[in-house]
Amino acid sequence: MTIQTAVAVDRKASAGARKRIGLLVPSSNTVMENDLHAALPKSHYTIHTARMYLVTCTRDCEIDMIDGYAPKAAEDVGTARLDLLVFGCTSAGSLFGAAHDKKVCDGLGERAGSPALGTLSAVNEALARRNFARMAVLTPYVEDLTRAVASAATVPGRTIVAAHGMGIEDNFELATPTPEDIVAFARDRLTGVEMDGLFVSCTNFRAVEAAPELERLFGVPVVTSNLAVIEAVRRRFETA
Repeated sequence: MTIQTAVAVDRKASAGARKRIGLLVPSSNTVMENDLHAALPKSHYTIHTARMYLVTCTRDCEIDMIDGYAPKAAEDVGTARLDLLVFGCTSAGSLFGAAHDKKVCDGLGERAGSPALGTLSAVNEALARRNFARMAVLTPYVEDLTRAVASAATVPGRTIVAAHGMGIEDNFELATPTPEDIVAFARDRLTGVEMDGLFVSCTNFRAVEAAPELERLFGVPVVTSNLAVIEAVRRRFETA
């Protein structure tokens, strides 16, 4: 029996059961799983994680992760007979734009035998619903990846008025800034910037915890990578 056949049989037999969400994260990510476990009700979802080797958060290393480690990780977690596979890396998804990210995620979904969702796609869905016209971007990344994310989030009618990164290259260390550190960085870089929305990128950044204070500080809606994924998952399964 192929993975695709097994998935079809399992879904028919388990209508109404908890949805199984497969999560692909860089191996050194310590934040995204916690955010999803905290936000997605256990009565409705189970989270099943596979890791893609990544130590250094740079363009070349992320390309190696996508090409060399993601396919096997998708196949492995696909044996859990998923309802949805999430590719949990915003910056890697942004490297060659939104269309390429979707192509990569569709391919990973085929390997897993399930529909797939890229974090970048979830972010762009969330931004479109909020109709930001003048948006600022904050990241923990080096400049190259910050520019890539800002570019991938730029669409007609949306202008990026500021984009700043913390310059962190070690992927594990992306999780080191506290929510208070994130707010202080935002205050330092964005005070006086005219914006109607803020996007805080990175699935390994404690931005979910910082979001309420950021919204209070700037008086605008805040989208983060992990909040966008949580929102996208719930919209797919709870508003159908």
